[in-house]
Amino acid sequence: MKNAKCCILNQIPRRRTRIIQCIYVVGFMDLFGVSLIIPLLSHHVKALGASPTVAGLVGSTYGILQLFSSTIVGSWSDVVGRRYSMLLCLLLSALGYGLLGMSTSIALFLLARIPVGLFKHSLSICRALLSDLVSEVERPLVMGHFNVASSMGFILGPVVGGYLTEHDGGFYTASFTCAAIFLLNAGLVWLLPWSDALTPRTDANSNSSASNASCHDNDNHFTSTQQNCSQGNSDNQTTAPAAAVTGSVAPEKNQRSWSWDLDWGEVSLLPSAWRQLSSVGSKISSVASSDMWDLFLVRLLMAMAIMLYYSNFSLAMEERFMLKPKATGYLISYSSTLGALAGFLVGPITKLYGNNMSALLLHSSVLTCCLILLYAVAPSIWHVLLSSTFIAISTTIGRTCITDLVLQKGGAHASGTLIGAGQSVTAVGRVLAPLLSGLAQEFSPCGPPILGVGLALAGIVLLLVRVPKWDERGKRKEA
Repeated sequence: MKNAKCCILNQIPRRRTRIIQCIYVVGFMDLFGVSLIIPLLSHHVKALGASPTVAGLVGSTYGILQLFSSTIVGSWSDVVGRRYSMLLCLLLSALGYGLLGMSTSIALFLLARIPVGLFKHSLSICRALLSDLVSEVERPLVMGHFNVASSMGFILGPVVGGYLTEHDGGFYTASFTCAAIFLLNAGLVWLLPWSDALTPRTDANSNSSASNASCHDNDNHFTSTQQNCSQGNSDNQTTAPAAAVTGSVAPEKNQRSWSWDLDWGEVSLLPSAWRQLSSVGSKISSVASSDMWDLFLVRLLMAMAIMLYYSNFSLAMEERFMLKPKATGYLISYSSTLGALAGFLVGPITKLYGNNMSALLLHSSVLTCCLILLYAVAPSIWHVLLSSTFIAISTTIGRTCITDLVLQKGGAHASGTLIGAGQSVTAVGRVLAPLLSGLAQEFSPCGPPILGVGLALAGIVLLLVRVPKWDERGKRKEA
């Protein structure tokens, strides 16, 4: 009873808690640096002489590159390890933002967006690393806290960015500041206590028989960390996520004496380029051929519904309620702050649902759909305030649920690939949502949120059809 009442985080070993807390700092600084730049990009590209059409095409470059690179980089992190891939992503992103600070033409601006679009996946790798470090029971709470930390950076960044733009050369100052932040993040990742991340991780619900059974599953999915089941549970405790942290390691005769350190001098531990490419292709094809289309489709539908809700928010507030942009900005900041703080609710709510993430996803999706509908038909600004208050909470919980379900169904052996694939799906939504929003606004300012309600309803219907099959499959797996 006493152990049941303990906080989940207290069950995580202290040595692993240190690296988790460092990842929170990386997530905060990452979005803090990015949010310095985002509000200033459109103004800068127009100042360079770009027409609205050219500005739109240049702005879409990042989303298109993210669409194709998210899954590839995520899968690559499964192959070569989190440390190596995260360092490379942070350094190349810093290069991109540094080039952005030197952009004096549209061509150089476009060139600077290419490395950022291809390698700005540090947050996805952080989530994959957190998934490697904690058990399924601990994962929702840890992911929720990570979302809080990164969201707080996104809230504070625009404030600092707005202050910098009031001075001469503010955009260039903000760009170089962002590049410096990414370099600082790379230094922090280099100094992380990686040896603490490689200690054996055991799930709270694991037992002797489950450990023996999981050994056979690990042999099927992790050829780089094969273990002999006849050695007993003591050998099985060194799980495959440890290999994902630092890279693929070829097994030796004496597996207990494996060298897990991946220093720059030990390049021989890295697979060859061809082996990396084949491993990445194999992981992506296995995810593409898996029975996970329903989860990714639900993610796409709900993401587009939320994007349509926010797509013309400022314009609709002005047309419907005569609300000034300054007041609308306060309302958006209020909603964003609640969304960040909602990360602290993920753990308790998940515990209340008995870790039934599919039911929690269904209920949060229904709540989100109702709140978007309330906003679309709101007769007063107070109804909009009510919908903004709770939609920030429901969307935060929904995002955590869908990520956890994807990792549950896909398995820890491909956490980077799965999270990257989810980011690619969201990128598809970012491409489609503005087009649909523009068409819907031709009919009414409430057109985009009403269309969002329709997409959310489609996602709910899909969940109602598929959730019973997920539960039946889970019970069969437990049996």
